[in-house]
Amino acid sequence: MTKLAINEEREEDKYEHTTVFKCWKCDLQDGREVVLDDAHTKRLTDGVMLSLSSARQSEVKAWEEEITACEHTLCLEQLQSGTIPQEGLAHCASCELTSNLWLCLTCGALGCGRAQFGGTGGNGHALAHFNTTQHPVCVKLGTITPEGGADVYCYACNDARIDPELVTHLSTFGINVAAQKKTEKSMTELQIEQNLLFDFSLTAEDGSALQPIFGGGATGLSNLGNSCYMASVIQTLFSLPLFQIRYYGKGPSGTSPAYVFPIAAAHWENCTQALPADCLECQMYKLADGLLSGRYSKPHSDHEQAPSDALAHPTPEHTPWQAGLKPAGFKALVGKGHAEFATMRQQDAEEFFSHLLTVLRRFNHQNGRGVSEGSEPTETFAFGLEQRLQCQSCHRVRYRVDTMDVLSLGVPAHELADGEADTGAGEHEAATVGGPDESGTGKKRYRSVSLEQCLNLYLGPGGQEVLEYQCEGGCGKVNAVRQMQFATFPDVLVLHAKKFQLVNWVPTKLDIPVILPENDELHLDYYLGHGLQSGEVELPDGSNTSGPSQPEVDAEALSQLEAMGFQTVSCRNALIATGNAGAEVAMEWLIMHMDDPDINTPIQTAGSGNNNVPEPPAEQVAMLADMGFTNAQAKKALRETDGNVERAVEWLFNHPDDTGEDNSPAASSSEIKKAPPGSSRLPARYRLKAFISHKGPSVHSGHYVAHIRMPIGDSMDVDDTVGDWVLFNDEKVVQADETSVRDLKKLAYMYIFERE
Repeated sequence: MTKLAINEEREEDKYEHTTVFKCWKCDLQDGREVVLDDAHTKRLTDGVMLSLSSARQSEVKAWEEEITACEHTLCLEQLQSGTIPQEGLAHCASCELTSNLWLCLTCGALGCGRAQFGGTGGNGHALAHFNTTQHPVCVKLGTITPEGGADVYCYACNDARIDPELVTHLSTFGINVAAQKKTEKSMTELQIEQNLLFDFSLTAEDGSALQPIFGGGATGLSNLGNSCYMASVIQTLFSLPLFQIRYYGKGPSGTSPAYVFPIAAAHWENCTQALPADCLECQMYKLADGLLSGRYSKPHSDHEQAPSDALAHPTPEHTPWQAGLKPAGFKALVGKGHAEFATMRQQDAEEFFSHLLTVLRRFNHQNGRGVSEGSEPTETFAFGLEQRLQCQSCHRVRYRVDTMDVLSLGVPAHELADGEADTGAGEHEAATVGGPDESGTGKKRYRSVSLEQCLNLYLGPGGQEVLEYQCEGGCGKVNAVRQMQFATFPDVLVLHAKKFQLVNWVPTKLDIPVILPENDELHLDYYLGHGLQSGEVELPDGSNTSGPSQPEVDAEALSQLEAMGFQTVSCRNALIATGNAGAEVAMEWLIMHMDDPDINTPIQTAGSGNNNVPEPPAEQVAMLADMGFTNAQAKKALRETDGNVERAVEWLFNHPDDTGEDNSPAASSSEIKKAPPGSSRLPARYRLKAFISHKGPSVHSGHYVAHIRMPIGDSMDVDDTVGDWVLFNDEKVVQADETSVRDLKKLAYMYIFERE
């Protein structure tokens, strides 16, 4: 069932058209006109003329939501019958709300829904009814149409569903569907309204419109339908010098609009792909040229009005905004084959950033651009994270260095009571959640936290964590202390502020103010690790034994699950059981197995030396082989990573000298190790280059924008007396005012620091 679809207005409905069919092969100059007397030719030409462009198809698809039935709607058992009060007289059984009412299809109870965007009130009493009775399916009164459509929600699935027998189920409570009239907005309509109206302010503190910026490096990206997460990441990446040089040859300052990167031109001439849409290198060159050349960063003229697209954000009147690039081909190529990024749904900007780096590295390796060359800009984010594990029984230690691109930091949440002053981080102000408070009493406020506090909770002695551990030294199951430090520092440091809280088993974003250091400068010398120290005794390496050992899990996903409040052992078990498929899949597994008696018992698997490890699937081996690795390397990487393809690629990059043979020197010798990326030189000083902000109750909804500190050059039409922060809000590029930068900086979702 398609919940909502937009019927586009076609040109054929407004004008009369005359179609002429010409063959340009017969006449290269003017084309030879062909009479349309062949039915087959007529069908072909009509198909071309009436087809939607890929961009238009993306826009329509962006607002369609596919909803299916579930076991709870298909097997719904109605325990009571009767009639409910007529429209206007019905109200919530637990409060006096008469709108946003949900009818339990099991017992007929009426309860108000949760508060929605746009001021639709609700105290969540329908959800409370489910928690008490476990009656999962309800329907929203006011959305029932004579055709039998309505908003049906399953609290057990925590998702919108369809009820194939809705007419029969409603008749049990005296509701005649044919006589109903829709009086309230559906959930999809509310989601669309939220996406259209969620916009970051484009006015300064005094109410004046912010100044649009045009020129090289100031080209906007049009919203393709829930693509703001991608636009924010792309704008940030191409503001970095290494990305500019790699894909454009130089920075945008002083560049003529007619300039074309010679290497890009040569690649376009000799590209081996049949279509540029299938070549990531073509797409990156094309994107760099569009963003940095300035030839597309121009205001609309009076006769060329900005498109009145339903996806465009509302803007101040008479403002000459640019149209913005539409990187539909790039988005389709990067998201190809991915369960989430191939869709038109809103996504997490940090997850897309990591995914894009992985895609670029795979492409470069497959096409002979090894990361060892040091010329790939993706390596500017890579660094080594040192993990020190000390057994509390024998006091021996183990050091491990993991390669990371993003440092995810948990942000402690302390909700402030009404009237309570914010004394955290030396501030006297608190943030408010972007959406209405579900209690209806006001917006939630949280105590501010300094960035140094977040770093200390994760790195160094302040971030020490006690874990259950199976000691390889013979101590058995004991406690161990884990401590994280930087092994090396990246040239560009990306910090991910994890501001989540598990509400009804759903991760909800919290707008907790994070206070940055003075002048946005970060000093990280204190967090540098030094490896095995004099006097420390190293634990024996159990990686080559055939006995039971703790399998490795995705460290980033583990941190995300821990931030949601789950115990570390159960988080590891969930990630192992789901093959390290990600935090979201593991969270679903945790919810389903929360009552298992062994949920907090560590899962043990055979070590890598066990010959009974099953052979990896042939399609996974072929996928890695297509990237330039040998079959032996692919099979070993999959065995080492429990069959996870993405982790297998990372393993292969981290073990370039491993031939894949079990007795190869790289596999048997612990002395041959690839040095972690980055540098351990001191001082490690960083300055804020950009930050990505988000509005909305979840990172998978709402809206993303990017603020970037940009050098003001001749290529930009900008007032250099205002400041050097530029706001990229999809196709709108404006000079950010000092107040908005100061306020949004505290609530940012991602911070990008450049090393000085």
